[in-house]
Amino acid sequence: MGSDPQYAKYPDLSLAQDIFVLTNPSSSPSSRQSSLKSLQNGVSEHQMAPLYRYLAHPTEGVLNVSGGGSTRRPSTSGTSSRSNGTSSIVGSRKVASTVDFPWDESLYDELIKKNEEELEKFRKEEEEAAEKAGDTEVQAAQGKIAEFWARVGDKVWLSGLETLQLSANFEKEKALSSYEAIFEKTGILGTKIDLVLAIIRIGMFFGDKVMVKKNIDRAKALVESGGDWDRRNRLKAYQGLHLLTTRSYNLAAPLLLDSLSTFTSYELCTYSSLVVYSVLAGSVSLKRVDFKAKVVDAPEIRAILGDGEDKLAALSGATSAGVGAGDEEMRDASSATPTPAPTAVNLTILGSSGSVQAEAETQVDFTSLAGLVRSLYVGNYQSFFVALAAVEENFLTQDRYLYEHRGWFVREMRLRGYQQLLQSYRVVGLKSMATDFGVSVDFLDRDLAKFIAADRIPCTIDRVNGIIETNRPDDKNKQYTDVVKQGDSLITKLQKYGQAVRLRGSERG
Repeated sequence: MGSDPQYAKYPDLSLAQDIFVLTNPSSSPSSRQSSLKSLQNGVSEHQMAPLYRYLAHPTEGVLNVSGGGSTRRPSTSGTSSRSNGTSSIVGSRKVASTVDFPWDESLYDELIKKNEEELEKFRKEEEEAAEKAGDTEVQAAQGKIAEFWARVGDKVWLSGLETLQLSANFEKEKALSSYEAIFEKTGILGTKIDLVLAIIRIGMFFGDKVMVKKNIDRAKALVESGGDWDRRNRLKAYQGLHLLTTRSYNLAAPLLLDSLSTFTSYELCTYSSLVVYSVLAGSVSLKRVDFKAKVVDAPEIRAILGDGEDKLAALSGATSAGVGAGDEEMRDASSATPTPAPTAVNLTILGSSGSVQAEAETQVDFTSLAGLVRSLYVGNYQSFFVALAAVEENFLTQDRYLYEHRGWFVREMRLRGYQQLLQSYRVVGLKSMATDFGVSVDFLDRDLAKFIAADRIPCTIDRVNGIIETNRPDDKNKQYTDVVKQGDSLITKLQKYGQAVRLRGSERG
């Protein structure tokens, strides 16, 4: 076993994105048709009989219009597991009525037959290796079986199929148990890490966040015990992507941004997707100075989101990632000068190594994302709101990892825009601010009121005079209040402790 990553080919997470697109109400008909074709090709190419039945079966398939809403299960626990899985792997709890993933009984029988033949072949290899060869050959044969189950899409939600008998507690699938068996027998740390990463991807494929979190912690412990640099770096991308799905953008941002310059986890996502995740996480969570250094001025991001000159400067190393002069002060929207919008970028021409992974990159239009970053930084808030709406439409609603928290992201970005403008002024005209953001006074009033009530913005709205007064927090007063509160608490504890000591002393007397 060398240092190269193992077990990194399956499951194919791009198929999970195709399933999401098919069931996503926000997907366009053309994207659904493309995803349907990709999914059908994937099912045929990888001989994914279990996944095919789970998705397209006339009565049990979650993508079948007539069977998508079926809740018939052998037990209560089985129903619950299926419900949770469905809400994670598909775009929404309510499957789009336009989904049409046809069921072909003859195709399913053919896939089952091929699966049985292939599995029997691997089992014979394992038996022969156990009789005539050593532990290394046995482990290699077991690895083929584990990858087989991961490839065909076998999962706990497929319980009840005659060809896929699962354990009675419905907790483990065959791919997981196979990987775990290899994990227990191998002593090579690199192989152990690769096996755990494969288990993480299985959890990501089916949207099992609990399993992903558990195994990320497990992988971190293995890496800290002596894992090599490449696996440590790959784990950053895994962890960052998982944190996005749990709405921990502040924790995901540094991990994803650090992965940009050394990204090798193409089995997890494409580089273009990593750029999107990194920019979105950094935009919503980083402070302004860090936002400039790590997102606005980052060479890897400017090479993608910038105009022609920015790309040339970034690729030549001329772009500075330091803090720019005057960054401490907010710039007024009127002083912002628009820059040319970037066109669609094909990432295969940017530093492509000609690898198989790089060839999988597709053309992505980063115009709206670049506009969001640029307008937020320079303070062009009207363009910022327009770009935010475009980002929601083009990215947040179209990605399975971003879709669930799209509403939260848009709300937090609006809050960030409001905070950035208001922190520069003591008093702001309500109508003037509404004009800057390109919204009505009534909308701004209602939107700000929600954030003010939640103590997210320290200001008050005077609708009679049509102004917004900011209440700048006084750090010294806050520190004094905290000292008084903590002092009172300490005195109370000391008094209770003194009473207890006196009581025990009297008892001794």
